[in-house]
Amino acid sequence: MAEAADFQGTSPSPARRLLRRTGALLAGAPLLAGLLQLPAAASAQAAGQDSAREASGSRTVSVSVDTLTPSVPTDGDTVTVSGTVTNNGKQAVSDAHVGLRVGSALTTRSAIDTTADRTGYSGADGEEVGGSYVQEFPELAPGVAQHFSISVPVDKLDLGKDGIYPLGVSLSGQTAAQPWEQVLGIQRTFLPWQPDEADTKTKTTVLWPLISTVHMTAETGSNEQQTPVFLNDDLAQEISPGGRLDQLLSLGKSLDVTWVIDPDLLASVDAMTRSYKVRGPEDTTTAGTHQAIAKAWLAELQKAVVDKDVVALPFADPDLAALAHNGTSVTGSLSHLKAASDVVANTVEPILHVTPNTDFAWPVDGAVDPSIVKVATSAGADKVIARSDSLVETGGLSYTPSAARPLGGGTTAVVSDSRLSKAFQGDLTKASDSTLAVQRFLAQSLALNLQTDKQRSIVVAPQRMPSGSQAQAMAAALSALQGGNWSQSQELTAAAKAKPDPGATTKIPSASKYPSSLRRKELPRSAFAQIAATQDTLDNFQVILSDRSRVVTPFGRALNREMSTSWRGRPVEASTFRQDVEAYLDTLTAQVKLIDKSDTKLSGRSATIPVTVQNNLVQGVDHLVLRLTSTNSTRLKIGGKPYSEQPIAVSGGHSQTVKFPTSANVNGQTTVIAQLYTQDGQEYGAPVTFDVKVTEITATVMLVIGGGVLLLVLAGFRMYTQRKRAAAREGQENGPDEDDENDEAGEPAEGPLNTEGPRSRLEEESGSRSGADDPEQQSDPTPDTAAESTDPSGTGERVDR
Repeated sequence: MAEAADFQGTSPSPARRLLRRTGALLAGAPLLAGLLQLPAAASAQAAGQDSAREASGSRTVSVSVDTLTPSVPTDGDTVTVSGTVTNNGKQAVSDAHVGLRVGSALTTRSAIDTTADRTGYSGADGEEVGGSYVQEFPELAPGVAQHFSISVPVDKLDLGKDGIYPLGVSLSGQTAAQPWEQVLGIQRTFLPWQPDEADTKTKTTVLWPLISTVHMTAETGSNEQQTPVFLNDDLAQEISPGGRLDQLLSLGKSLDVTWVIDPDLLASVDAMTRSYKVRGPEDTTTAGTHQAIAKAWLAELQKAVVDKDVVALPFADPDLAALAHNGTSVTGSLSHLKAASDVVANTVEPILHVTPNTDFAWPVDGAVDPSIVKVATSAGADKVIARSDSLVETGGLSYTPSAARPLGGGTTAVVSDSRLSKAFQGDLTKASDSTLAVQRFLAQSLALNLQTDKQRSIVVAPQRMPSGSQAQAMAAALSALQGGNWSQSQELTAAAKAKPDPGATTKIPSASKYPSSLRRKELPRSAFAQIAATQDTLDNFQVILSDRSRVVTPFGRALNREMSTSWRGRPVEASTFRQDVEAYLDTLTAQVKLIDKSDTKLSGRSATIPVTVQNNLVQGVDHLVLRLTSTNSTRLKIGGKPYSEQPIAVSGGHSQTVKFPTSANVNGQTTVIAQLYTQDGQEYGAPVTFDVKVTEITATVMLVIGGGVLLLVLAGFRMYTQRKRAAAREGQENGPDEDDENDEAGEPAEGPLNTEGPRSRLEEESGSRSGADDPEQQSDPTPDTAAESTDPSGTGERVDR
């Protein structure tokens, strides 16, 4: 019954009835002439079939409605329709003219959809307004487009009661093959007619999203400011004058909307206001140059959101559905959502100087199932923005209910209207497509308001990242809506608190009802497993750092970005981003490492083995333990045990050498393993393995060494006696008085301890050895042995005894 009433409206006036009858007669004249030429045996049914074939010609000419003003006419207005007509046929159209047709008022929302989707001319399109309100074309050549513009006072359109009226813009004419006037092309749009204030107005909430794709990497500079590195310069294009985000900001600041903002976008633009770099080809970077643009955009946004409702999503807008379906089985995935939620307040408020609302979660396209709702509320949000084509009405209500739906447990679903929310999807770069979208949106909004006298709260949640042309169409529609007589603006927080309709559906659809088209674009489980592995590496790395924030903050935000909704439909880009984050973290962890050692010889029963730890980071590391392990403790012990450990602390840009005492029991070769550990026992970095060869010092060698020492002693004694005798002779020559004075002073004139005398051979050798000083880092403790050389030692290196 309701659908049958879609094409019924108020009774036409007498003048309009006369025009309708006259038009019918004129249209029937050529048809009658055609019928007279048929064979005598032709039946009335055959004539009807020929008439249907003639109607199919109404697709010969395409009609484009580029502008319709005003979008919502009222008493005293003049409606102006302009556009183009293009002959797509092979024959010229003669005696052509463009006219306007007003159909009967539509009474249901589904009737609007049916009318918008219909192609070709039908009797339901109504009669031409006619008279002087047409534009004529003597001839319309094939492939040629002609512009038209028709203005008609609204009182000439014969609109009746409040409602939605189909407005057809038709091209009529004739061709050589069909030399009678007929409709050769038509385009339909809608005229919302509500000239007076509605008794009950719909409270309408419109979300205005400021969301972008991922732009920042995990990489930062080694300077104190940690200069960020961007993937590309796309964000600068978006916020530049005329860019997508610039248009959204410029259009939205004049509308009554609820701003929905991704904190990652704010953080990225804020980073651009200072020194930043942009990644180039082959791992090169260039200095960013758009600081002024970033500052101007943020300044405009700060003014736009003053005293406005601002809803902040979790950082980087994580894909709640992908997390629910593929991530919850991976340990730690939900903790990333919690971290993305916790950082919001400290990101948005310092930049925008407003306190955002963080109680809302927004799954992709408002599609929900029990697991999505559970994940969405796990990080603290208690309101889930769903959509009516997911949370479908099953209660048989005759009207669209209010958005708020209690789900139990303190959770509220805020259900957006699917028809209004999807009105501006698709390519709206053509003026005709944009105009049709605006008029259809307004028609659906008025039809919703006319359903009942009960006031309701309706939410419009458009696509997350509307294009510039889509944003322009949205703004045009909202400007007309907010200037109309049947709707009043409302903030999202108020819509969520509105009293729900008792008969509205509150049952969440099962997982099997989740759209397969959306599921195919989700991040796979392997992506969440890779995120978890990167987090494990980060956890193991941060415990050794003296300034953890330099690493934890950029990598923590990068892991949030790896879960972003913006990766949907971009699996290659998503995988590349994850791999880059992982590789960069591995590069940093590898800056703290053990220096490779060559094989070592141990001559004797005991010695010390030096091992060097190098730190090439800009900050110091601590809470590390170096363990040296003997694989054959029977042959070689480290500190009297199979292994020994020592704590490690190394300043940034320095290295530290530590010594391990060893003891050998038997001769032979033993493999020794050096490995770094964190204080909680986790291995850090790769081990260093080297061989230690133990050799016995024999009795013959000891005799040779002893003989050499004895010879040195004897040589020294001889030198001493010779010097003594020489001094005595010199004293005798100088006389007894000088000798007596020297003897009384108790200081010999010369002797073996005189520092100015000749140095012994042992002293010279010792001095030669001690002069080989190795360079040391300024902050390293003074080693008691020479620093280790990393060069190969050939047959092996000696260790300190």
